[in-house]
Amino acid sequence: MDIRIAAYAVIIRDGEMLLSHWNEHGRSGWTLPGGGIEGDEHPAIAARREVAEETGYEASIDRLLGIDTMVIPAAKRRTGGVPLYAMRVVYRGSVTGGELRNEVGGSSDEARWVPLDEVSGLKRVSLVDIALRLNAAEPADGVPPAA
Repeated sequence: MDIRIAAYAVIIRDGEMLLSHWNEHGRSGWTLPGGGIEGDEHPAIAARREVAEETGYEASIDRLLGIDTMVIPAAKRRTGGVPLYAMRVVYRGSVTGGELRNEVGGSSDEARWVPLDEVSGLKRVSLVDIALRLNAAEPADGVPPAA
């Protein structure tokens, strides 16, 4: 089994969510800015790097929202011939600088602010819905509820 660890940022501002359009190997859909961790990179650093690469924005990583895992069967993979265990580290982030732009030469081809009430109508990967649930479960003040 192959293992892939990736980090993503949920960035919501003024009722809009920052999304990246993934377009690779004939498959596409809207997703969170983020992607695979490189070498010994910390997931938070990877999320910041990926936001910059895919959207042009500098971002802070404000809080860990959660970790999601999934297994992609070998038959559904284009390469590898074995199942893929994907671990997705999801953070809440904020834009701190930069300007919106599309990635060139990467796995995404567009970055966009999407009104939250329009996200459900997009062709999107499941991670977007998972991230919205994780974000909604987080108290507004960032303090977890008492046990």
